[in-house]
Amino acid sequence: MPRKPRGLTSALLPVALTLLLSACSSAAGDTSGGGLGGSGNTDGKGSVTLDVGDQKGGSEAVLRAAGELDDLPYRVKWSTFTSGPPLLEAVNAGAVDIGSVGNTPPVFAAGAKSKITVVAATHGDSAGEAVLVPKDSPLKRTSDLKGRTVAVAQGSSAHYQLIASLRKAGLTPDDIKVTLLQPADALAAFTSGKVDAWAVWDPYTSQVLRGGKGRVLTTGRGVVNGLNFQVAAPAALQDKEKEQAIDDFVTRLRRAQDWVFEHPEEWAKVWAKDTGLPYDVALDAVKRSYGTRVPVALDEAAIASEQEIADSFAELELIPGRFDFADFVDDRFNDTLPPSTSPARSYGKAPSS
Repeated sequence: MPRKPRGLTSALLPVALTLLLSACSSAAGDTSGGGLGGSGNTDGKGSVTLDVGDQKGGSEAVLRAAGELDDLPYRVKWSTFTSGPPLLEAVNAGAVDIGSVGNTPPVFAAGAKSKITVVAATHGDSAGEAVLVPKDSPLKRTSDLKGRTVAVAQGSSAHYQLIASLRKAGLTPDDIKVTLLQPADALAAFTSGKVDAWAVWDPYTSQVLRGGKGRVLTTGRGVVNGLNFQVAAPAALQDKEKEQAIDDFVTRLRRAQDWVFEHPEEWAKVWAKDTGLPYDVALDAVKRSYGTRVPVALDEAAIASEQEIADSFAELELIPGRFDFADFVDDRFNDTLPPSTSPARSYGKAPSS
């Protein structure tokens, strides 16, 4: 059943954990890193093959759990990546036709003039986007980060969440000591006390809180937009048969997300098995982040919110220069959104500096 509009809801893993979902958001799935190669799975039948970039516990897992891979009229060849940026590099190279990422990797890819096109979006709660501090830390508010060392993955959704949270508190990145670390290294630095705080996303937020090793200093609510995207290769969109397959694929993902909303415990079990997450951590992350996602239109509000992210990184000279995010968006699949699942929305923004 289509999801009805609703308000947003509200034992550490090994250091070698490579789960970077798009949350991240894009995912998880928001940091730099390499591809893991093929997942070994090819689904569907027919003469058309859709090359789909994925991340551990991502689109393939949720589509399979929701039964949406049972009757594919085209083939899907899965390739697994550790994170969003290398997935988008593959899209740019034409090696992948479509893949899911969080709100920030498309900004960095577009800033580099990559051949990418954002074709679909979901919106969810940003409570899983958090700046964490050790449980016994003296830091009580975001402004207390001044002069402190904060770990974050470059180009991730957490990177922007950190910048936006600092801005809201009247600070800039120059007021803190930024340590650019991938989540596995950041987790080690955080638990050993080598950094004062860690800007990260779910499921890392949930694993730290569930393990009793830290607490939330601030979250992304009200400062980041909570968007995740499906990003396609322009050449695939120009191929009529692949365009039809992408349309169908996006529709199936929307139905699968509704299934997650209706079956959070069942999805948490599948996700835990697929990723190696403890079930309680997976369920926390589903309830806090992944189970709150709603399919939304690529409309002016969504594009304007991404433009703010792009302008912020350009101002900080973290991307080559300013550009129009709208130039990298194609809204042709908005028409296939069930009206009840895509109400008009405004997206959280950081205050102007």
